[in-house]
Amino acid sequence: MGGRGGGDIPGARKLSSTDLQLVILALLGERPAHGYELIRTIEERSGGFYTPSPGVIYPALTFLEEIGHASVEQEGTRKRYRITAEGEAHLAANRATIEAIFDALSRIGGRMEQVREAFAGIGDFDAGASDDLHRARHALKHALGRKRGCDPAEARRIAEILDRATAAILGN
Repeated sequence: MGGRGGGDIPGARKLSSTDLQLVILALLGERPAHGYELIRTIEERSGGFYTPSPGVIYPALTFLEEIGHASVEQEGTRKRYRITAEGEAHLAANRATIEAIFDALSRIGGRMEQVREAFAGIGDFDAGASDDLHRARHALKHALGRKRGCDPAEARRIAEILDRATAAILGN
């Protein structure tokens, strides 16, 4: 996806224009849609991980229309897009890529949901404890960021610290 390895979404929070076009075509292949519907569907499919902006969706839709992969029907002030035969052929030729994109969106969205669930309910009874946890998480993130690119010995030391912290949190 996006010409990069690793299997997850390139650029951390966005798809390449080519990948987004494939996602849009795949969704239009399921049913015709307005741009806003596509934004919401992508957000849902990614578990809230990726919500493309109108400034990305509408140019992609215009491009797909211009190259003949999508057609548009005016419905009052809104436009409904649908996939064309050319778009279906392009989508079929890129089926493995689109499946990998949807898999990555789902996988990352699932990870985010696990994190949300892990922190659900914290602070319901004690806002101060929630604030303390939030501060500590951000301090850890900052510390790990400062150690990025450290030598192997330092990386092992940090991993041992994190393993001990994990065990302490779980009560082991």
